[in-house]
Amino acid sequence: MVVTFSSMREKGEEIRNRLPRLIMSLIMGIIFWMLSVFVPPTLTEVPIPGIGTQASFLVWVLMVLIMGIFLIRVLSDALILGDILTDVFVSKLGIKEERSPKRAAREVVYIIVIVLVVTAVIPITATIEDYGTTFSAIITYIGLGFVIVFIYDIGRTLYTIIENKAEAIADQLTKSQKEKKRD
Repeated sequence: MVVTFSSMREKGEEIRNRLPRLIMSLIMGIIFWMLSVFVPPTLTEVPIPGIGTQASFLVWVLMVLIMGIFLIRVLSDALILGDILTDVFVSKLGIKEERSPKRAAREVVYIIVIVLVVTAVIPITATIEDYGTTFSAIITYIGLGFVIVFIYDIGRTLYTIIENKAEAIADQLTKSQKEKKRD
């Protein structure tokens, strides 16, 4: 019981540390997104000598990069909080086996997060003038690759669980058959 209370305290402490950081990073990401929408149009007439581009584009790229950094922090904190919540959810379902079912449940959460992030990022990258469709396609394929890897791992995990259960049932049946033959 002490281990359980200790891990519950650790999870609570982790939530208390990560949740405010997640919220602040999300707010900062939204602020830089808003800046990337409103500031670059004010700089459309300012050329950058030697580069051959407008200042508006460079400011927009800078704002999007800073927004991306904050969104990566949000994603990192969200994944860790997702792990904690998945642990709680799986334990509430009564699964007390090794970490395999928990891992499969986490990977389902990861797939959902990947789909949401890709869906949110594609409209932003599609607005890039010359390379928007290319960036959108690259992000889609990267997200699809991650989803395929996670689905494969979920299938492998479920196969291992089912195989172990089948072996346990087969062992039970052979033991009962051997006991019947002895009688």
